[in-house]
Formats: sequence, C-alpha cells, structure tokens
Amino acid sequence: MTNRMTRKERIEVALQALSPEQLIVEDQSEAHRGHSGYQDGGESHFHVIIKSAVLTGSRIAKHRAIHAAVGADLMAEIHAFSIDIK
Repeated sequence: MTNRMTRKERIEVALQALSPEQLIVEDQSEAHRGHSGYQDGGESHFHVIIKSAVLTGSRIAKHRAIHAAVGADLMAEIHAFSIDIK
C-alpha cells in the first residue's frame, strides 16, 4: 500500500486480508463537515460493512481483527471508523 492511494482504497486493500465475501467502505466525511475531527478533503470518517467467515468470536474480537488488518498507522489517520459486521 502506498500513500498515493486514498485512505478508502488503503482500507479496502488492507481488509482483503480477511477474505471478505462482502466489503463496502463508505467515506462519510462530508456528512461531518464542521464537526470535530473533520479534515479538509474528507477521508476522516468511514463506515465499513463486511462479511467474512474469518471473523469469528465475540463482537470485540471481530472489531479487533478488523482494526489489526487496517493497521495502527492508518487507523491513527482516521477520526471515526464504524463497522457493521454481517
């Protein structure tokens, strides 16, 4: 992954490690314009919808697996990251 990719693209690529059957990454930043954490140019607020057989265990375990796949460096660049696991 390179920094030439958008954050959305970087998230999509990183989450391929979880072999998703369904993956939707939505940049919801524009809806948060003027709110805390909004960054000019967007890419500060994301919502992920994912379905993957790899994601097992508790909801917390699933969220941790997703955060780990995205990586600490990229997560540090994002203000809000919501997840819907199917």
